[in-house]
Amino acid sequence: MSQVLARYDSLIAAGELRADPDQRAAAVRLDRLATELEAPPSRGLLARLTGRQAPSPRGVYLWGGVGRGKSMLMDLLFHCVAIPEKRRVHFHEFMLEVHDRLNVERKREAGNPVPPVAAAMAEGLRLLAFDEMVINNTADAMVLSRLFSEMMTHGLTVVATSNRPPDDLYKNGLQRQSFLPFIALLKERLDVMPLNGPVDYRRDRLGVMDTWLVPNGPEATAKLSAAFFRLTDYPVEDRDHVPSEELAVHGGRTLHVPKSLKGVAVFSFKRLCREARGAPDYLAIARHYHTVILVGIPRLGPENRNEAARFVTLIDALYEHKVKLLAAADALPEHLYEQGDGAFEFERTVSRLNEMRSEDYLAAGHGEAAADGA
Repeated sequence: MSQVLARYDSLIAAGELRADPDQRAAAVRLDRLATELEAPPSRGLLARLTGRQAPSPRGVYLWGGVGRGKSMLMDLLFHCVAIPEKRRVHFHEFMLEVHDRLNVERKREAGNPVPPVAAAMAEGLRLLAFDEMVINNTADAMVLSRLFSEMMTHGLTVVATSNRPPDDLYKNGLQRQSFLPFIALLKERLDVMPLNGPVDYRRDRLGVMDTWLVPNGPEATAKLSAAFFRLTDYPVEDRDHVPSEELAVHGGRTLHVPKSLKGVAVFSFKRLCREARGAPDYLAIARHYHTVILVGIPRLGPENRNEAARFVTLIDALYEHKVKLLAAADALPEHLYEQGDGAFEFERTVSRLNEMRSEDYLAAGHGEAAADGA
């Protein structure tokens, strides 16, 4: 018997969530989906004749503003549904895997590469849960309809979260006409449910703190640590054992993330900007995390031109994907890099850093800027 709705009601009773009609409607729908998934897969006459499974339960597409509980509800479903054949994955990570598999199939020159890739990625799954569906490039847009049409013939149910309703996905993108069948497929196979309640839980939990703390030191570290635990609801008793992660970077590399939980990552300036990093690393971070906490940012001078250049590339990636930045530094953005190669160009980064502290930026959804183009 599903526990999704019971768990949701317990969060309301404990005061961790506030009553929200949109959230409750989604919780009821996800509770029903969990019950449907827990039932044994049907093997009717049509399935026996065609060799394919009967239609899977309808999926759910949760969309709404930042911090409205979309990922929280999807996680309730994922953790409560009592089936082993399930996978939760960030949408960008999934699409990188798709393109890698398609490239392998194309090299075999065995015809259309989509069906074997779809079969392989659906194998052993009944539930595929996507966090933060954002379509921001033509390559993804062109393959999605064919890929998901094939995957759903293998008895797969999809649950997804997004900041946008289906009709606004890949808005203004190149060759968008070819993407419209994917939108139609989403609306045909998934129940679209809005989550636009009055409470932005992410912003509420962040509180009124400034997101750029000066100087580095115990006080700034304590404030950022408290913000991390508020944003992630991590249990007090487990705070000495925060999970880390190996983040996949395009090209087969990985990046160690010292602290990673519920879309929030903690890094040191040394790890991201003093080590040899480049745009692929920063794009992987920007796509995967809605909030980045960066500590130990020093004043930079002429001898730090490489670190300054990497920092510029990092901030560009975070800014373009509307990632929230919480930072501890030895100076305000205006005084961070005043002399050295590229100091004049660094003024654009200063402007972006200050905009990233604004209410409008903090209220924007993760990936919104990237979703408007190809």
